[in-house]
Amino acid sequence: MHHQKIAYGLLAAFASLAAAEDKSDVHQLTEKTFEAFVKENPLTLAEFYAPWCGHCKALAPEYEEAATTLKEKNIKLAKVDCTEEADLCQKHGVEGYPTLKVFRGLENVAPYNGQRKAAAITSYMVKQSLPAVSILAKDTLPDFKTADKVVLVAYIAADDKASNETFTGIAEKLRDNYLFGGVNDAAVAEAEGVKFPSIVLYKSFDEGKNVFSEKFEVEAIEKFAKTSATPLIGEVGPETYADYMSAGIPLAYIFAETQEERDSLSKELKPVAEKYKGKINFATIDAKSFGAHAGNLNLKTDKFPAFAIHETVKNKKYPFDQEKKITQDAIAKFADDYDAGKIEPSIKSEPIPENQDGPVSIIVAKNYDQIVLDDKKDVLVEFYAPWCGHCKALAPKYDQLGEAYKKSEFKDKVVIAKVDATANDVPDEVSGFPTIKLFPAGKKDAPITYNGARTVEDLIKFIEENGKHKAVVSFKEEDTEAAPAASEKKEEKKSTDEKKDEEDHDEL
Repeated sequence: MHHQKIAYGLLAAFASLAAAEDKSDVHQLTEKTFEAFVKENPLTLAEFYAPWCGHCKALAPEYEEAATTLKEKNIKLAKVDCTEEADLCQKHGVEGYPTLKVFRGLENVAPYNGQRKAAAITSYMVKQSLPAVSILAKDTLPDFKTADKVVLVAYIAADDKASNETFTGIAEKLRDNYLFGGVNDAAVAEAEGVKFPSIVLYKSFDEGKNVFSEKFEVEAIEKFAKTSATPLIGEVGPETYADYMSAGIPLAYIFAETQEERDSLSKELKPVAEKYKGKINFATIDAKSFGAHAGNLNLKTDKFPAFAIHETVKNKKYPFDQEKKITQDAIAKFADDYDAGKIEPSIKSEPIPENQDGPVSIIVAKNYDQIVLDDKKDVLVEFYAPWCGHCKALAPKYDQLGEAYKKSEFKDKVVIAKVDATANDVPDEVSGFPTIKLFPAGKKDAPITYNGARTVEDLIKFIEENGKHKAVVSFKEEDTEAAPAASEKKEEKKSTDEKKDEEDHDEL
């Protein structure tokens, strides 16, 4: 083990020697130089890294490129090798590599959580270097309009205090997302074709700009910014997935295997995306890299191009028939029918079992409501996956639990059930397997998640304490070993994460 460490150390030393020969615009800092450097520079981005870390290596060329671009704006990028400067890194609370932090002096420190790409780092640091709202004049406006992918400029009379305050408040809140500018000169506003008070969002894509001229209200302006800043047809990938999921409106996926095909479909479907702007987000997705995700939308994963609308909030899926050609007319009709509520969501379900004679009731999507939402019964549900090892280990105990209730006086009041959450669409949030929830009689809208040890006794106690019927059954332990759920949860989490990695964003 030690030999390997030494070899690593040597490699790292050679690597840093090689790097030192090239003139770098990134400042290498140490315990001795760090404080003085941060004090001297009004704005510094510092990367805390380890030479052996893969993510750090991937970031290095991007970080160098950003440093060179930002040099002329007098924004400094620095880096600290945590294998050499352990105390300094500990002092700054570094727990993983790379950790990026924005320093405005030593007191004001904020994490950088953006994409690790040169353009994203540059854009973010430029935003940080400016006041929340940059006051613009006729000669500074043209450059500012193209200073970033999305720029918001408010045209407001200098004495209109209320509008100025509203806009500044939004700028403070959203300064990490967009650049904000302000113009108080009526002639400049007129030249831009707007009246006081208005906001123009300038962007480097789609129609180039959008105008907000309604009443200055925080919510309306924030919605305008978010809607206008979202490309008409964007792209779903690891960096954008979370934003699309949290946008609060349905997402229409366009799956295609090549960039050419994605571009031509975007062009074809642009009028449909325009019609539903702000109501449905449209985005392409690389079917070569993320084709497995089509399965989560109840599409076949081997037939592309494909199209589906995902109602993200309620997790409802509307796949477009894969036998049909994706054309503007066909998707326009599909989107209209979807919007009018004429399309039933597609529900992935195994067939309903012919009988429920076993100790554990089998739930599928098609009988979910009938079993789980039966208001007279306490229903314990295990959400499992066929590949999950802990689910297999639990199975015999779970059968014994089911048996214990079936033989008892509570057989009509307590149901022990399970569902394969990979083969059936369930309305519950399930992030790892197995997940066990109790749906008490009379309180179906407030299920309780089980976090105890996975033993029959502990599960009986859980049902007794949380179920409406306070059902207690006697049970003799038969050589089944109890393992604490906590450690299993971690293990299981790992396998779902591995699974997640494989499929990028698998909604389990």
